[in-house]
Amino acid sequence: MDKKKNVFTIIAETRIIHILLSILLGFAVGAFFLLIMGLDVGAAYGRLISSVTSVKGFSYVVVYSIPYIMTGLSVAFSFRTGIFNIGSEGQFVMGSMAAACIGILLGQLPSAILIPLCFLGAMVVGAVWGIIVGFLKNKWGINEVLSMIMFNWIAFYLSNFIAGIPAIHSDGTAEATKNISENASTLLSKELIADLGLCPTANWGILVALLMTIIAWLIIDKTTLGYRLKAVGFNKTAAEYGGINVSRSILTALAISGALAGLGGALQLMGMGSRISVFSSQEGYGFAGIVVALMGCSNPFGAFFAGIFYGALIYGGSKLNLVGAPTQLINVIVGTVVLFIAISVIFQRLKYVHINKKPKAAAVQSVKEGDDK
Repeated sequence: MDKKKNVFTIIAETRIIHILLSILLGFAVGAFFLLIMGLDVGAAYGRLISSVTSVKGFSYVVVYSIPYIMTGLSVAFSFRTGIFNIGSEGQFVMGSMAAACIGILLGQLPSAILIPLCFLGAMVVGAVWGIIVGFLKNKWGINEVLSMIMFNWIAFYLSNFIAGIPAIHSDGTAEATKNISENASTLLSKELIADLGLCPTANWGILVALLMTIIAWLIIDKTTLGYRLKAVGFNKTAAEYGGINVSRSILTALAISGALAGLGGALQLMGMGSRISVFSSQEGYGFAGIVVALMGCSNPFGAFFAGIFYGALIYGGSKLNLVGAPTQLINVIVGTVVLFIAISVIFQRLKYVHINKKPKAAAVQSVKEGDDK
C-alpha cells in the first residue's frame, strides 16, 4: 500500500510526468486519426523520426527550433512572474524588423560590430513593445492580455509599413525588405556546412539561444531581482506589503520577456530569413511560444528542450506527405498535447483518490472494532 501511495504521489506531483503523459496521449490521438484515414501509423511515425535523426535533418531541427526556443523563453519568463505574455508575437515581429533595418542601413559595418548591434536593437525594440503594455496596465489598469493582442496587430501592420519604405523595400519586384548585409548574417561558412553535412541554413544562433536560456534561469532562480519578480507573480498584495515596487516589477518582467522575443526575431532573420516579407497573416512564432512554455513547465531549460522538440515536430511533420500522411497531423498532435497539459489537474486528482481510500478504510475498521466490543 505504501508503495502504491508513493507511485500515485509521484505521478500526481511531478509536472514533467504530466507533460510526458500529455505528449504520449497526443501521439496516440494522432495515431487514431491515421488509422481512421487508413494510413500506416508505423510508416508515418517512422518517417517523422527518420527525418529528424540524420545529421542534416537534425541541423534543420536546430534551425527551426531557434525562434520557438526564444519565444518559449519569453513566455516562460513572464509566466514565472505572474504575467501572461500573449504579446510575444508582436515583440518577435518588431525585433526582427529592428534587426532588418540595422542590417540594411548599417550594412557596411564589420560583423563584429553589426551583429551585436542587430541583437541589441532587436532586444531594445522588443523590450519597449512590452513596456508600453506594462505602462498601460500600471497607469490606467488596462488588461495586459487585451492590449497585447492589439499590439500584435499593430506590430503586424507597422512591419508591413516599414517594409514599404523606399530605403528598406526590396529593389526588385518582391514584396519584401532588402536582404540584410552579409556582415549581419549568423550563417556558418559554406565550407563548414559542406564538411559537416549540415543544412544550407545552419547557423550559430542556437548558441545565443542557449546563452539566453542560462541567463533567464540565473535571473529567475539565482538573483534578488528574480525573487522580487516571482514574489509579485505569486501575490501582488503581499509583495507590495513586503516593500516591493509592484509597478516597476511588472515593467521589468515585460521588458525582459519582450527583449527575449525580440532577439528571437533577430535570430530568425539573421540565420534563416535574410529579409522580411510583407505579411499576409501572422506567422505564429509568438503563439507557438505559449505551447513551448507549457511543455517546458515554464522553466527556461524546459523551454529550451521543448523548443527543440517543437522544431522537430514542425520539420518532421513537413515530411509526412512523403508517405501519404497529411502534414496537418502535427497540428492535431500539438493541439492534443496542449489540451492534456491544460487539464493535467486530472493527474493530480490521483493522489487525492488514493489518500481518501485510507480514511474510509480506517473508519470501517473502527466501526467493526466498536461492534466487537
